[in-house]
Amino acid sequence: MKNLQMSVSPHITARPTTRSIMIEVVIALLPAVIASVVFYGFYALFITLLSVGAAVFGEALYNMMRKRKQTIGDFSAVVTGVLLGLNLPVTVPFYVPIIGGFFATMVVKMLFGGIGRNFANPALTARIFLLLAWAGFMTSFVSPINWANGEAFKYFECALKGADGVAVVTSATRLSDDSVIVPVLDAFLGRTGGSLGETSALALLIGGIFLAIRKIIDWKIPVVFIATTAFFTLVFGKFQNGAELPLLLFSGGLMLGSIFMATDYSTSPNTFWGVMIYAFGCGFLTALIRSFGGYPEGVSFAIVLMNILTPLLDKFILPKPFGKQKKEKVKEAK
Repeated sequence: MKNLQMSVSPHITARPTTRSIMIEVVIALLPAVIASVVFYGFYALFITLLSVGAAVFGEALYNMMRKRKQTIGDFSAVVTGVLLGLNLPVTVPFYVPIIGGFFATMVVKMLFGGIGRNFANPALTARIFLLLAWAGFMTSFVSPINWANGEAFKYFECALKGADGVAVVTSATRLSDDSVIVPVLDAFLGRTGGSLGETSALALLIGGIFLAIRKIIDWKIPVVFIATTAFFTLVFGKFQNGAELPLLLFSGGLMLGSIFMATDYSTSPNTFWGVMIYAFGCGFLTALIRSFGGYPEGVSFAIVLMNILTPLLDKFILPKPFGKQKKEKVKEAK
């Protein structure tokens, strides 16, 4: 009886930590990482590893410079690095993921106080920074490799000069060119041009379902985000008919952004209606930028803009205090 502990409810039987949550996110991202290697070869894995290494080292270096306790053990920098790597094309030179990883953790994350205090998703903000700095590299997409022809290491030639300096054949995506015809099955599986982790909707859905089952992410965010994007893209006339709707859902970074980055705890609202407005705003802005903006893809910009609005949503949309009754019911009780 000495070991018997008595306590009032709630009785907590599990204690999820930041580390355990981040490890599960990494596990959920593994299908997308594997798919990137299958479709683009081993240079895709090299880019992801460079991004992870730079993100982790950047956080560790910041902590050393500020003489703070090391925080890299919580795996949040690893998640940031993997997400950034999956947001890059396979044709970027090696220094792009390194600079992006440093920017994501040192500037966007640590300068604002570390995990839970960043104003926007670090990986997405770093992607936008890289897009503005190296627009040519960040928008050069290629078709998947052919393993039978010995192309597993094909894109290592881009390590020094990128797609602009080597003999690789870039291809337009469905979002950048309406004349590009991509079979829906190819878009679903990932046999099309795009960034490393955004092409295979199947791999991303596997990871998303895993996180939803484990209750790591709020499933309402990706569902409302994707549905809103689909609705307004059709309203704005980006596609000619609804038959192309599945292609819309599987193209670009919609799946990757809605499942893995819009659901970031520290940059998404805490209330039901806040979440609904946030996800709706992400979808509306994505459709707006895709249809009328200068960039064919708008997911990154949409999420970061709504990240910035999240503190306002949390400020003005407050949860109902437990046990509080409406004024009418209080009067009736008297």
